Amino acid sequence: MIAQPHHVPERLALLSGSAVDTFLTEGLLAGEQVHSGLDLAKVVEPLPEGDARWEVEPIRSLVEDAMFEFREDRTKADAWLAPRLHATLRLTRRDAADKRLWNHLALAVAPDYVVWRHLPKPGGRVAAERFRGPADRQCFSRLWWAAELFRNGPDYEPVEIACGNQDLIHTIQRMDLIDHRPTAQALVRLLRGGKITTGREVVGLSVAINAAGATLIYDVLAQDTIRDPAHLQNWIAEAQTAPPVSRHLLPEGPDEDPAPEEAVSALTGYFAELFETAPVRGRAHEG
Repeated sequence: MIAQPHHVPERLALLSGSAVDTFLTEGLLAGEQVHSGLDLAKVVEPLPEGDARWEVEPIRSLVEDAMFEFREDRTKADAWLAPRLHATLRLTRRDAADKRLWNHLALAVAPDYVVWRHLPKPGGRVAAERFRGPADRQCFSRLWWAAELFRNGPDYEPVEIACGNQDLIHTIQRMDLIDHRPTAQALVRLLRGGKITTGREVVGLSVAINAAGATLIYDVLAQDTIRDPAHLQNWIAEAQTAPPVSRHLLPEGPDEDPAPEEAVSALTGYFAELFETAPVRGRAHEG
């Protein structure tokens, strides 16, 4: 298993897709050899100075702690890291949509984590998309977006629950409806309550939700409130003086109102009914 590059930058930067291929070698994907970091540093676009969010040390510290803590079960690192990565970076969605940021984080800052988390087995190969892929597949962007979509205002507990189910974050992030906060919180409640547990059940329910969504607008059935962008901007500004996130307690996100309780309850019940007839592979229905 590879170690971190010899040269790890002090600050995050932007790494274009065209520059990625030079460093995304077969040796790296096999977990056998990592670049030195020096040549990569020559082809990045710097981010503005003076913004504490771009400091690398807090992120390096997080991934190193994750690799140590979850060395016996790498998949469990997702639920721990997702809320802490989100609370450390404090990005706007526009920031997070820039793939160049995630390219740099994966290749320059923590390629050892990407390999550790996603190398399927000794002698295997990490999928290249874990370094430079779409938002729901790239190693770090998938965690940040999971935290963004499943947090309930400042509360990251739903993120832990969602990221504890690999099929949920892999399947549901592809759905446009997941950006509807009551939908996200209703799915978490079904997981928390044990209504859905297996990967097959998650996939089956997601198919049913998408199909129903073609004829029913969930925002009519369970209307969300409009979020005040000032809360997010204040939270981002506080990054300048925020201490490192706790390793033992969940951090707090932007001080936004949570999803309306009546909307979450309505969708939780509706989805539970959908699940009864959802196309779950291997489940036998009576009659």
